[in-house]
Parts: sequence; C-alpha cells; structure tokens
Amino acid sequence: MSKLTLGTHPFLLGFDQLERLVERTAKSGNEGYPPYNIEQTSDHSYRITLAVAGFDEDDLSITVEDSQLVIRGRQADDAGDRIFLHRGIAARQFQRTFVLADGVDVGAASMKNGLLHVDLTRAVPEKVIQTINIKKG
Repeated sequence: MSKLTLGTHPFLLGFDQLERLVERTAKSGNEGYPPYNIEQTSDHSYRITLAVAGFDEDDLSITVEDSQLVIRGRQADDAGDRIFLHRGIAARQFQRTFVLADGVDVGAASMKNGLLHVDLTRAVPEKVIQTINIKKG
C-alpha cells in the first residue's frame, strides 16, 4: 500500500503547492531569537510583533521574497573605547522568516518600545458560482 501525502490525496486536487509550502516552513529552522507573537486583529488582518530591544529602525529590514516575509536585523558593534566589566547584551544579527499564504499582503510596519509590529491583511475573495452545462450525447 502506498502512502498518500497531502498533495497526492484524491480529494485535494491542486494542493501540491501547499504541501511544498508546509515542507519549506518546517525546514526554515528559525531559532528562538527574536521572540515573536502573531495575533489576529480582525477577521481579515493579522499582526506580527517581534521583540527587537536594542535595535533601531535603521538596523532592521523587512522584505517579501518568494511569498515569504523576511525580517532581518543587524546591529553595528559600537563598543568603541568602552570597557565592559560584563557584557550580557550581545549585538546579534537575526533573520526571521514567515511564509505568507496566497492573498496575504504586508501592510505597514511600526516600532514602539522595542517591539516591531508588522501588519498583514488577507484579501477577501469574491464568491464565484460557475454553472457547468451538461452536453447531451
């Protein structure tokens, strides 16, 4: 007996792209930094919030690449002539990737109190009813 995967199940025609998307998400291997929240702000909008304390707006970049929202952070090492007795706050770079579903658009981004907020909206598809004529014969 052969194993049916999501994309090859007979009731899920045309969902092979969804299976590739799930595999790509599972392989992304994002470590736990920076921590983030995803919240639903309305029926068709969402907000991703990342804790980016110590980063300035100029240290962050937000791009959409191949249906993925990519947020990168890079801090310049500004130690200069300072002498640290203890250095527990590392200037650490990161890349956090979120796979976007079809129809999800990235809206505005804002930063407040060390939290980066990225708003997403999902377009509401129009209901389409198609009648198929049956040919005789």
